[in-house]
Amino acid sequence: MEIGSCIRVPNGSCPTSYISRASCLNGQFISTQNRISKSSSYVKLPHKIGTCKATLKEANNSIEAVTNVKGEPSEMELSSLSAISPLDGRYWNKVKDLSRYLSEYGLIYYRTLVEIKWLLKLSQIPEVFEVPKFSNEAEAKLQGLIDGFNDADAIQVKNIEKITNHDVKAVEYFLKTKCQDDPEISKVLEFFHFGCTSEDINNLAHGLMLKEAVNYVILPIMDDLINALYSMAEANAHIPMLSRTHGQPASPTTLGKEMIIFSERLSRERRDITQVELLGKFAGAVGNYNAHVVAYPNVNWPHVAEQFVNSLGLSFNPHVTQIESHDYMAKLFHSFIRFNNILLDFDKDIWGYISVGYFKQVTKAGEIGSSTMPHKVNPIDFENSEGNLGIANAVFDHLSMKLPISRWQRDLTDSTVLRNIGVGLGYSLLAYKSALVGIGKLQVNEAALNKDLDKSWEVLAEPIQTVMRRYGVEEPYEKLKELTRGRAVTKESITEFINGLQIPFEAKAELLKLTPHNYVGVAAQLVKDAFIQHHES
Repeated sequence: MEIGSCIRVPNGSCPTSYISRASCLNGQFISTQNRISKSSSYVKLPHKIGTCKATLKEANNSIEAVTNVKGEPSEMELSSLSAISPLDGRYWNKVKDLSRYLSEYGLIYYRTLVEIKWLLKLSQIPEVFEVPKFSNEAEAKLQGLIDGFNDADAIQVKNIEKITNHDVKAVEYFLKTKCQDDPEISKVLEFFHFGCTSEDINNLAHGLMLKEAVNYVILPIMDDLINALYSMAEANAHIPMLSRTHGQPASPTTLGKEMIIFSERLSRERRDITQVELLGKFAGAVGNYNAHVVAYPNVNWPHVAEQFVNSLGLSFNPHVTQIESHDYMAKLFHSFIRFNNILLDFDKDIWGYISVGYFKQVTKAGEIGSSTMPHKVNPIDFENSEGNLGIANAVFDHLSMKLPISRWQRDLTDSTVLRNIGVGLGYSLLAYKSALVGIGKLQVNEAALNKDLDKSWEVLAEPIQTVMRRYGVEEPYEKLKELTRGRAVTKESITEFINGLQIPFEAKAELLKLTPHNYVGVAAQLVKDAFIQHHES
């Protein structure tokens, strides 16, 4: 299931990736390889390979940083060495799939799409006879501006913005320039951006950026992560493990059952993310269609706006100010926070299990765990995931709390904050990938699991005192407390205690069969049921 309904890109085409940073090598864009997730229905749309207009270099491509006498870099080009954000530097290769959607390039592309689609919509409204229905050739020309949008187009828009000092107006002027020689479209150039405030364009662009970034990049990696945990649970459904509550030995469980908890929790939150309704507005300067009605009083503009927003794959919000209220974004980002918190819980638990030896980690030749202690294999992937989930959640928390609040009919505080959507999703993506890498390195250490169980016979106090209650033995809890608390408990002491009980022979025989290894209830069945349900849904 996807978030929202996916906008259709004719003939499977999509915008060229404008990578305004260190993935530009030797004057060419390096395309992101198509990715088909085996665990999901999402297919990564292909990138076109175009000529790079920027002159950016990768750090490992012989960046020569000129330094001044103090050893400080002077005017270094943007690269993995000069980037302020580690997402655009150190971690670029792990998050670059988001760039085409959530970068400045992505915002310009989606603004261009909305402006063109709006002109096409106007041509379909009979009352707006000044914009007659376009010929097939003119429609193809306009659609071609969307399908063929590339890095050169984005740079042209940015150059226009240097003059206008207005980013949305720059897109309008760009389109007028592109269409001024077309015999049909040139007659209606002033209907680009007709009746629109900038936020009519921006809010739809942001909605589309979010929808496609989540559908094509985030949900597939979530699916990979969830499926990895389901597989881990299924493979270890019968492996007994000592539980720890409050850090102390508790009733045994199975490793698989503990993993199925996380896969089920993450699945629920993933489902909630897809059910968030992405909203859009298109109601003019303050949400009342003021200018629209003056120009064309006989058009049902709210109905037209609803049709238009829905045609983009977004849901319509009819009651707005100058901006769409962003409440859906708060809901979406809170869903991400919950998903991330569950994964953070998992990271910490696995870190602990590695610490006590329940898991070993597959080592790679040449990797170093500690600069001074050669024996160490640190759980760095889970630590990396944990740290980046914290940053992601901090960003999402601010977005969720800030974006729904705007003074009166609009202030500009949301504009700069919205530019950080990619930051929250970028750190989330980085964390998900780190956790996946970590899971792939894990090897269950059954010897360590068994050793802990073998020295924890006191956990059988629970079933023994429960059976004693059934057969009316007085003070069963107190008797087991006296036997186990503060004392070493062994198989022999437990056996002696059971043999001395005044309970039916059959009940005594069943208790004598219990060990810390087989006292796991229906843990394995819980895993099996959840695994089957997951693959049937």
